Amino acid sequence: MKIAIAKRPSVNYEIECWINYCNNHNINYVLVDPYDTDVVSKVKDCEIFMWHHSQTNYKDLLFANQLLFAMQQAGKIVYPDFNSNWHFDDKVGQKYLLEAMDAPLVKSYVFYDKVEALNWAKETSYPKVFKLRCGAASTNVKLVHSYDECKKYINKAFGKGYPPFDASSGYKLRKKSVLSYLYNTFFPPQNYKYIKDEKGYVYFQDFMAGNTHDTRVIVIDGKYACAEKRFNRKGDFRASGSGSFSYEDIDANVVKVAFEVAKALRLQSVAFDFVYDENINPKIVEICFGFGVKGILHSPGYYTDDMEWHVCETVPIYEWIIEGVLNKSV
Repeated sequence: MKIAIAKRPSVNYEIECWINYCNNHNINYVLVDPYDTDVVSKVKDCEIFMWHHSQTNYKDLLFANQLLFAMQQAGKIVYPDFNSNWHFDDKVGQKYLLEAMDAPLVKSYVFYDKVEALNWAKETSYPKVFKLRCGAASTNVKLVHSYDECKKYINKAFGKGYPPFDASSGYKLRKKSVLSYLYNTFFPPQNYKYIKDEKGYVYFQDFMAGNTHDTRVIVIDGKYACAEKRFNRKGDFRASGSGSFSYEDIDANVVKVAFEVAKALRLQSVAFDFVYDENINPKIVEICFGFGVKGILHSPGYYTDDMEWHVCETVPIYEWIIEGVLNKSV
């Protein structure tokens, strides 16, 4: 058994966990550069290929899905596999997937025609939440209060479009300095230079009023789950990226729904973001195979799929992931 672990441009927690796991369990592995033109030949003798690619690296966006699926088609066990990966950082794709599976998604709307979108905007109720299909940590997520405001978003979506990097997000959401905002406006990070603008569609979700937090539930291999509350920023409706966490009074029903959906979709790993509707029913905002671990690693324990609670000091998320991949190879 030999595992190929794809390197990333910087040191990453998940790769360190996988390397340590292999070393501790005497598992043969090799680190590979996924950007090498001969990467396929370099992993010919590997049964497993693991690559935690990024939604903000333009190189990854160009070919990560294709390389992973090619490896899977060649008979290798990959992480993330097709079921877990194809909808990564694609909220529109997630809408179709979750609706097709009758999962409890927040009511979502997507339009590919400007006139149709404007007609809907005239008839719908407000507020609505505007989003791009891509983006993390609440970037490019806006609360729309009226038809006139909605019209502006629609016109831009079917006009010049939206750049992938939103300098105002760092300024407003993360309290960056004015100088930083101005600099990033005129000189966005080099990595975003090659990522195309988002245009030709518009995407909205219903606004779930009254939520002071969302609940993030991470499910691994349909067997383990850990959860955290992420509180909204002060005076804001957005919780993702706030950095304010709690692990108390987690709603077991939310965890149960997360297990059910993760199993139905056959996902190796997934982070669910849940809010409540007016009847206190949990609703999925979005999902993602990859996730930040700044908060979740401090969870005091985890659930197994029988809904039993297990106390631990550090939730071994990435160890569970590599164990799930290895179990498929047996």
